[in-house]
Amino acid sequence: MLDLKFIRSSPDRVQEGLNKRYKDITIEPVLKLDEKRRKLLSEVEKMKATQNQKSKEIPKLKKEGKDITDLMNELKELSDRIKALDDEVKEVEDEIEKILLTIPNIPHESVPVGKDDSANVEVRRWGEPGAFDFEIKPHWEIGEKLGILDFERASKVSGSRFTFYRGLGARLERALINFMLDLHIEKHGYLELFPPFLVARKSMIGTGQLPKFEEDAFKTTDDYFLIPTAEVPVTNYHREEILKEEDLPIKYVAYSACFRAEAGAAGKDTRGLIRQHQFNKVELVKFAKPEDSYDELEKLTADAEDVLKHLGLPYRVVLLCSGDLGFSSAKTYDIEVWMPSYGRYVEISSCSNFESFQARRANIRFRRKDGKLDYVHTLNGSGLAVGRTVAAILENFQQKDGSVVIPEVLRKYMGTDIIK
Repeated sequence: MLDLKFIRSSPDRVQEGLNKRYKDITIEPVLKLDEKRRKLLSEVEKMKATQNQKSKEIPKLKKEGKDITDLMNELKELSDRIKALDDEVKEVEDEIEKILLTIPNIPHESVPVGKDDSANVEVRRWGEPGAFDFEIKPHWEIGEKLGILDFERASKVSGSRFTFYRGLGARLERALINFMLDLHIEKHGYLELFPPFLVARKSMIGTGQLPKFEEDAFKTTDDYFLIPTAEVPVTNYHREEILKEEDLPIKYVAYSACFRAEAGAAGKDTRGLIRQHQFNKVELVKFAKPEDSYDELEKLTADAEDVLKHLGLPYRVVLLCSGDLGFSSAKTYDIEVWMPSYGRYVEISSCSNFESFQARRANIRFRRKDGKLDYVHTLNGSGLAVGRTVAAILENFQQKDGSVVIPEVLRKYMGTDIIK
């Protein structure tokens, strides 16, 4: 969440930043509640000072043999009033926190200002889309014809937007997970975590999924949530902790299944593997010093891009504009892979710097060498979304006879160089 002190000291700057998101967001209720809270605290402090002063009179009056009944009644009334005001302060503070949890992060100054994805800025491209001398097929048709993807039976078992992977299709999914983990661990220096797939409400709040996006989450009857991404458990791994400056940056990579209701996404990329209720993803998460976090964002994005380079898949990197940023993000790069049947690039990773936004919610700090405590900056990115990578491989490496050539780096995992 945003720092209340920062909102109070720089309200115009905060509101200007929120306006760049092109949402109807105002900090006015927070400022009014904060003013009320400070007035209440001032009143309580004065009462407590009076209480302390009068309490000190009691021994003196007793020693002089004077009646202290009226004074004791006065102190009792004062104590009751202080208790009532303390309760009122707590109610106001709870209301402030409730509102702060619904206010998004402020875009970084380097983020282009724009209302929607039409204002996103392409940063770079890698590779050239292949030329086909035959009619290209979408990945779902390729997968069904090869017998490696079964959407129909998955729909029977679970409903729409689920998939059975079969045979070499299942092996391809597994091969990509292992390849991505190995690359990020051995080449890029991440430490692997294997996280829980169920998390408590507090963890979802910590990374910004709740309370705003509860409709997009799968919730159990016991108030546990199926994770929408490994970002949630891995970021909360250090919740309520104080890290050491010399240990930063901390870099984790984690495979997980991911679960999303995709509320409001009806009719958008609903065929095939692009927008599933359950999918696999390899996630990159970093904890960094504030002064280093934007350099770390560039490195994290490059690490995610490296997967596509090794696979030989054409892609581009796009800097999201202010109106297209995710709720918790201060700056985001989307990596988009070329999909021949779509005739366009499709998102396969989002790499974001959340600055201290998540760290404040999850209370993740670090102690500097001079002893000062500061909030870490958290970052994450897909490295990559596995199902979308399968889709990109099927489409970009499809052959005229219906077979699919396996990228060279995956062949030792697959035990074959072609699916036919």
